[in-house]
Order: sequence, then structure tokens, then C-alpha cells
Amino acid sequence: MRLFASALILFSISGACGGQNHPADGASIPDPTTLMNQVEEHQRKLDQTRENYTYREIVVIRELDKNGGVKKTESEEDEIFFVNSHEIDRKVKKNGKDLSPDDEKKELERVKKEIDKAQKTPPGRSIDRNEVSISKLLTIMKVSNPRRETVDGRTTLAFDFMGDPHAQTHGTAESASKKLSGTIWIDEQDREVRRLIARFDDNFHLGFGLFSVGKGSNFTFDQKLVNNELWLPTSGQAHVVAHAVGIIGYRADISVTDDQYQVFHSEAQQQPGAKIAAPSSKP
Repeated sequence: MRLFASALILFSISGACGGQNHPADGASIPDPTTLMNQVEEHQRKLDQTRENYTYREIVVIRELDKNGGVKKTESEEDEIFFVNSHEIDRKVKKNGKDLSPDDEKKELERVKKEIDKAQKTPPGRSIDRNEVSISKLLTIMKVSNPRRETVDGRTTLAFDFMGDPHAQTHGTAESASKKLSGTIWIDEQDREVRRLIARFDDNFHLGFGLFSVGKGSNFTFDQKLVNNELWLPTSGQAHVVAHAVGIIGYRADISVTDDQYQVFHSEAQQQPGAKIAAPSSKP
């Protein structure tokens, strides 16, 4: 499940780009590598704007039986904010209930360590060595079928992709990427990822083969323009099929919802003992 959570993060390339959508009629489709580099460049230039925002994220995990029926449901509510361009999450509820005083103390200690790590890690450099950038992803993927499609009234540049089995990779995330295929939609005007759908075409083994993510596992990621200023995640879904030694099989549907976007004073992110955000009146 953490692999899918990381995958959603890998593709949430966020940057601020307002303006109206006026694509040129008959314009050629940009080169995919150039396009993705522009997406990442937007993020690097506008990380400061992103650090002024916080939002709520709710993750619901429905564990399924072999027939697809729900046998267990768990949920978690987090507050998301950014430090030095790096995303930080703070758990505030578990299964709809506030954390106990002991659990909240542990969570605040964890968040403080994450903030310290983020402050020491330069912007644009991954804290997690197993993450992979979109530009790196393009060296692992084969891109095809470039086209224009309209999503929510805005023109997007869509590309299909699949992993190159012969690509050289390093780390878990890059190796997992070789097993993926799907489609990515880029907002043409703002050069931001609007939607991504991906699936595992083969089993992917972890932990010396003791655990594997099964073929057919898939996920979807969406984000939108907030306050005509910043692209932020709105939702994500994943269907996980996994296997582990001693376990016949694990299946789950994971739903991620992001909302309650607020602008806050940047000093607030240094005070994890408070409610993180000191919101302004801006929605």
C-alpha cells in the first residue's frame, strides 16, 4: 500500500500557473521529454507559492475478500503542508476519531523529524531515495500515441506509456516503473499533470521475493488549479493485489480525497504542536 501511496506522490508535480486556456489551433504536439522538463521547471520556480498552502487529505482503505466483498475498512485524515518544497503530512484522525494524547505526541515527534529533514534537504532533491522524477521516468518508459484531449473544458496533451524492460534502473521505484503502463494528461496551457492512470502489467517483487504487488493493480491520480494560482491534488484511487509469504493474497481498494485548500502563514509550518495552518480568509 505504501508503494501505491508513493506512486501517487511521484506523479503529483505541483506548480502555480494561472491564466486562461487558449491553445493554438493546429499546433504540433510538443516533444514528451521537453514537455515533462517544462512541468518540472514550473515546480522548481514556484515551490515558494506551494509552501503557502495547506490542505486536508483523507485516505480510506477497504480490504477485500477473494470475492471482492469488503471485509475491513480503515481511514486516516492528514493535514498536508510543505517545507523547503518537500511535502509533509501530519495525521490528525484515525478511523474518524482524533488521536489519543499519546499517539498525537508520537505523531508530532515524527512530524518534527520530517520538518528537520526537509529543511536540510535542498529543494528539488528527493528526501526518499526510492522516488523517481517524471524526467527520469521518461528514460524508463516508452511514450506513444500523442494527442490532444479536452478535460473539464481545458485542452490537455495526452500520452500513452509503458515500461521499457531493457531500461537501466536504480532503486525500488525505478524498477517498479518498468512494470507500469497507462496514460498521462498534461494541461496544455499550464504545463501541469492533470490526470494519470497507470497499472501493473506484471508482478513486482519486493523484499527478496517475500512480498509482491500483483499484476492488475492500478491507480489513478487527479489534480486541479486552486485559486487560479496553484495545481494541487484532488483525488486518487488504487486497486491493490498483493501477495506475501504466509498470506494467500491481499486485495484492497484505496481512495484518496484532497480538499479544504487554505493559504497560511509560512511560519506556522515550524510549529507542529499547533494546528499547522493559520488560514487566511482566502478559500
